[in-house]
Amino acid sequence: MKNRDFKNFASKEIYHVYNRGTNKENLFRDKQDYRAFLYRLGLALGIKSEILNKNEITRSPKSRIRITKSPINLFKLHAFCLMPNHFHLLIEQTGNVSISLLIQKICTSFSMYINKKYRRVGHLFQGNFKSVLIENNPQLMWTTSYIHKNPVKSNLVSRSEEYDWSSYKDYAENRDLPITYKNLIIDIFESRENIIKQTSTFKYKGVDVKVEP
Repeated sequence: MKNRDFKNFASKEIYHVYNRGTNKENLFRDKQDYRAFLYRLGLALGIKSEILNKNEITRSPKSRIRITKSPINLFKLHAFCLMPNHFHLLIEQTGNVSISLLIQKICTSFSMYINKKYRRVGHLFQGNFKSVLIENNPQLMWTTSYIHKNPVKSNLVSRSEEYDWSSYKDYAENRDLPITYKNLIIDIFESRENIIKQTSTFKYKGVDVKVEP
């Protein structure tokens, strides 16, 4: 798997996108911060605010949202995980609008929110985000499991289903967040049970994604 330039995205392709806080600074300090990021992600995916606000995980904190909502169906979010100081997104670009524009909108708005809330200045994220093109089904399955196992690897929880800020519960417990598109991953794994089994037994071998502390 080779890291690609963050500007080079193509329609009908899926990418593992990730970034972390500058100097390993935490991006998310409380539950409100996680919700603020996911709400902005939802808006950028084209989901209406009233739909996002119906869910405890994606509802908007009380803050002014500086983000332009995208037309729906330009992107599909297949999996995600928000860790204290970094994030992972598994995104498919379905149209001609680049994923780089999507990420720029989310991160710019979230940075403004964090800087205002915590009275900080300067860049929140460590440079440009990174991306890896998903080239086949085994890689897609591996990456999905890698993303969902992140909280366990970092000792935040003992099991993936204990962590609220990833898409794992959408697959394992049918949580149905409005931002997660589940059909493809379930089809590739052939069942929810296989997703649960592979995630629980996943081992970190040959990992080339190094965004953890």
